[in-house]
Amino acid sequence: MFEIIAIIAVVLAIAIAVVLILAATKPNTLRVQRATSIRAPADKIFPLINDFHQWRGWSPYENKDPAMQRTYEGPESGKGAVYAWDGNKNVGSGRMEILEASVPSQITIKLDFFKPFEGHNTAEFTMLPQGDATNVTWLMHGPSPFMGKIMHVFINMDRMVGKDFETGLANLKAAAEA
Repeated sequence: MFEIIAIIAVVLAIAIAVVLILAATKPNTLRVQRATSIRAPADKIFPLINDFHQWRGWSPYENKDPAMQRTYEGPESGKGAVYAWDGNKNVGSGRMEILEASVPSQITIKLDFFKPFEGHNTAEFTMLPQGDATNVTWLMHGPSPFMGKIMHVFINMDRMVGKDFETGLANLKAAAEA
């Protein structure tokens, strides 16, 4: 019996060591980026992002919890506008604040997650005219602490969050082109 317990302990120790080693090889920063081309001028797209009240029409996170609680603070839109949410396990809780809004080309947002995991990131939306369309890029980046790196051993954040960004950009495209 002791031999079986010893073997299990050794296997478990090796598994933990492998996970920790793999986590140590993960990057120190998280970066997820997606882009799309929208057949609309940047000045039509910009207000859909710059006003958090408009996010209900295109954000992929708005429909993941119909009972999600939302609060807004500060100005209606632009620098200083704040949006906070508290929802189920699919959306967690967090807060966004617009740090910079350069009409009509860029919006920078401070993005803080509180649940299910704490995280502090920056989201950037850039809108670059390209002929009769606008190239829109949604980027999220921030530090990846060691606990986050351990999660990244098991979860591909680029793939998981990237799908949401793709859905959001498709929704934004539909709203702006309508």
